[in-house]
Amino acid sequence: MSAQAVAPAKTDPIDVLLKGGGPRRRAGALAASATFGRRAMLKLKHDPKQLVDSIAIPVLFTVLFTYLFGGAISGSSGSYLKLLLPGTLSMSIAIVTMYGGARLAQDVTTGAFDRFRSLPVWRGAFVLGGLLSDAVRYLFASAIVVGLGLVMGYRPGGGAVGVLAAVALIVAFGLSLSLLWAVVALLTRDPAVVISIANIVLMPLSFASNIFVEPGTMPGWLRAFVDVNPLSHVATAARALMNDTGGTGGPVAWSLVATAVLTAVCAPLALHLYARQN
Repeated sequence: MSAQAVAPAKTDPIDVLLKGGGPRRRAGALAASATFGRRAMLKLKHDPKQLVDSIAIPVLFTVLFTYLFGGAISGSSGSYLKLLLPGTLSMSIAIVTMYGGARLAQDVTTGAFDRFRSLPVWRGAFVLGGLLSDAVRYLFASAIVVGLGLVMGYRPGGGAVGVLAAVALIVAFGLSLSLLWAVVALLTRDPAVVISIANIVLMPLSFASNIFVEPGTMPGWLRAFVDVNPLSHVATAARALMNDTGGTGGPVAWSLVATAVLTAVCAPLALHLYARQN
């Protein structure tokens, strides 16, 4: 027998994976949701053009409306930013929410969607994972609006705490809207239809609001709509928090009520429709 040591046989990785050891434990709801959220973020990494809407819309509304209407409404763009920037922050996030629903509708039409539904995980993980990735996109868009506003001369009276509180409130409202578009996506299964319906809903809510001007000069019938418009309450709450103007209780409470109602209605409906997809 040779004195040279015999090299150990190389183990094939496939054999290791197939080796007995009992069935793997089923992934929990949070772990599965985080996995689907990571999948959505990886899609953004490999296809960065999906972030175009999260960049272009905030920049367009903030810059365009500041320099178009700032001098006419408030005398200067700097003064107008105190009114406009919290509003465009709310409006931008609300509009960006439609694209999450469009991507869900696109996933429904592919074979990957059926494979996800066949996995032994909580059925809602796919929807919740999409919301996690949406939250990252909304925070990204919020950072663009706030950073752009600082460059343009906006100085929040509420400081960093007020800005973070306003962003958290707006993102929470945006996620409740995302659930609404998820319901529309699962019903229509067509990205173009989702975007069309979202535009029909969001455009009146955005422009018939207090985002661009104070409602005091509006006709009575329009002012009545503005006063019950949830986007108006979100914008008012964001202004109070970011500018530290006081009186945050009412607008913040109404914004949270609108968020809670949308979530309570749309979340179970989205999960029900997801489970029934064929």
